[in-house]
Amino acid sequence: MPAAADAAELVIHDTVVLDGEPSRFRASSADTWIAVTGGEVIARGRGAGWKDLPASPDARIIDGAAGYVAPAYVDIHCHGAGGASAEDGRAGLEQILAVHRAHGTRGLALSYVSDTIDGLCRALAEGADAARERPGVIGLHAEGPFLSRDFKGAHAPEVLTAPTPDAVERIITAADGRLVQITLAPELPGALDAIARFTSAGVRVAIGHTAADYAQTAAAFDVGASILTHAFNGMPGIHHRAPGPILAAVEAAHVSLELINDGVHVSGPAARMLSDLAPGRIVLITDAMSATGMSDGRYELGSLPVVVEDSVARLVTADGSPGSIAGSTLTMEEAVKRAVAEVGLSSFEAVRAATSVPLRALGLDSSVDGELLAVGMPAEFLLLDPDMGIRESWIAG
Repeated sequence: MPAAADAAELVIHDTVVLDGEPSRFRASSADTWIAVTGGEVIARGRGAGWKDLPASPDARIIDGAAGYVAPAYVDIHCHGAGGASAEDGRAGLEQILAVHRAHGTRGLALSYVSDTIDGLCRALAEGADAARERPGVIGLHAEGPFLSRDFKGAHAPEVLTAPTPDAVERIITAADGRLVQITLAPELPGALDAIARFTSAGVRVAIGHTAADYAQTAAAFDVGASILTHAFNGMPGIHHRAPGPILAAVEAAHVSLELINDGVHVSGPAARMLSDLAPGRIVLITDAMSATGMSDGRYELGSLPVVVEDSVARLVTADGSPGSIAGSTLTMEEAVKRAVAEVGLSSFEAVRAATSVPLRALGLDSSVDGELLAVGMPAEFLLLDPDMGIRESWIAG
């Protein structure tokens, strides 16, 4: 219980708190409550203990009606929203954060599509300044330009290149300590050395947009890579005689696997298989581009034209027709809902895949005994309905 001097400004009761490790969740899965003051969790408990809390004059008591309280979400792979992209710098950052915040995301890694080394470094330098100013940006993610042209997806082929020591150092320097992830193809010349250098600088290396086979991918994981970028997309699939990067990631216990769970990038059965093969290591991401939160129409992803039809973004081909999938218009709210309804994750597992697992993947987990809403932690959380839709949210900004 809090000290007598503490006053609860907000109490939510009659809920399930989707936080912590599975054993703890099962032990406190009924009639739980959480109390907040000054933007900090001051107490959690079960039963009617919340009634004994000292309340401030402005206290708000919410009956959760058997809903869920969950930590606000984290998205480690997000290119944009609200008509803006990471490459727009400060000018578009507020739109991006506002759209994703409205769908439960408290923090995101700004993701940059492939560019020349000069162009990427300029963008990362501006992004680093923005990240210092806005807590909603947890870091920067360079998706390229060290990618395979055979699996380029929505990346301009003319800027794709192999990593050189000079290019790696320039990227690290430009990001000024804010680069949390870089995606690269491990089969490229110099890639294994680049992985070692990035990891030594505290950057998590993700394998993606790659033609690598199982052995090449496993070698990358052996030297420090620890994330698989949007599993199944931008890489060879699983074949019984050519297991490829997906099964290499499954077999490397330290690797987290990103999943774009919009029902377009990965089918339900494939997503279920992945979650069964790598339980507790699935990271729900959006890979959202500028059209997220907007209507269908024409947009750009980096330098490439994109058309969005029925909320699905695709590159515009030379003849004007839709081509390859180009990012998504997904939100974390929808990704979590689909994880429960269509992939078959429990509500706890789905929330964990959108909170603690992604934070752990980037080395940013600051939880207390596995809980993001422990007493003394920042109170950025969501009140969810039983179908995982967001009823209310408390997120800074």
